[in-house]
Amino acid sequence: MNIKDYITSEIKIDVKQSLFSGQTFLWDIVSTDAEYYLSIIKNIPVIIQQISDYKIEIQSDSIVIDSELITDFIKSYFSFEIDANLIFQDDFKRFNSEIYSLISSYFSLRILRQDPYETMISFMCAQGIGMHLIRKQIGMLKKNYGKKISITLSGKEIVLHTFPTPERLAAVDPLVLSTCTNNNRNRAKNIVLAAQGVADGKIDLQSLCDPAIPLTELRNTLCLNPGIGFKIADCIALFGLGRFDAFPIDTHVRQYLGKWFNSRTAFRSLTPANYLILDAEARTFLNPELAGYGGHILFHCWRKEVKKLHSF
Repeated sequence: MNIKDYITSEIKIDVKQSLFSGQTFLWDIVSTDAEYYLSIIKNIPVIIQQISDYKIEIQSDSIVIDSELITDFIKSYFSFEIDANLIFQDDFKRFNSEIYSLISSYFSLRILRQDPYETMISFMCAQGIGMHLIRKQIGMLKKNYGKKISITLSGKEIVLHTFPTPERLAAVDPLVLSTCTNNNRNRAKNIVLAAQGVADGKIDLQSLCDPAIPLTELRNTLCLNPGIGFKIADCIALFGLGRFDAFPIDTHVRQYLGKWFNSRTAFRSLTPANYLILDAEARTFLNPELAGYGGHILFHCWRKEVKKLHSF
């Protein structure tokens, strides 16, 4: 890699917690003389190393990603501008002091601004399975249908694969693709349909990046596509469309809403109506504009501190 640069942050950043907290499955860890995090962003291989709590190193062969200086792109990618104090405000600290104390060590987790198409396909793959299997499936997806790129790190060749383009996935037989979806043929069919929609312009994810679109409208638009319900739509919005107000709700979120915040609705089945009730409840104790950002910190803390899970 010919380019090496450094980024400093005024607030703590934990690269590993951010990349391995269930919001992305596209990064790999390689340990040589140090621990490195590798991925391909916009067809550009990127290597990141944590130097300190406030500093990271970036290696790449390009000084630009998506027409932006790589340092500026990575700052935005890791949402450097978000202050955790804006997420968990004074009322939260006052009424939930024990929870606040528990989650405060996770404030260095950053929500990523990822590619919306890659996020959509990733979370369509991720329905109802554990993170280790999700990562394995998406790894197969990239290897089978992405472009191979070799890089050198600490004198060793490392092979990476790009995420498959919409056009490439759109042409795959769903039966063949099901080997990358835990043999779930219906899921594979929905992924092919989604890729076809993006490829032919029927699914216009770039237009959905408009922050002026009401969250309810955004969610309902995404849910028009087979295989996308409220939870996946909110994951796409939060992690792929920069909508930090989107609040995805899964089993772990229901559990912490019930245990930590005494939600009775959390103990009921997750019907669409109950999903929306839980969504509204979360906004009573989280900053509504950053509800998803705070929700993911709570989610990651719950999985690690309460459920004692270590697979991400």
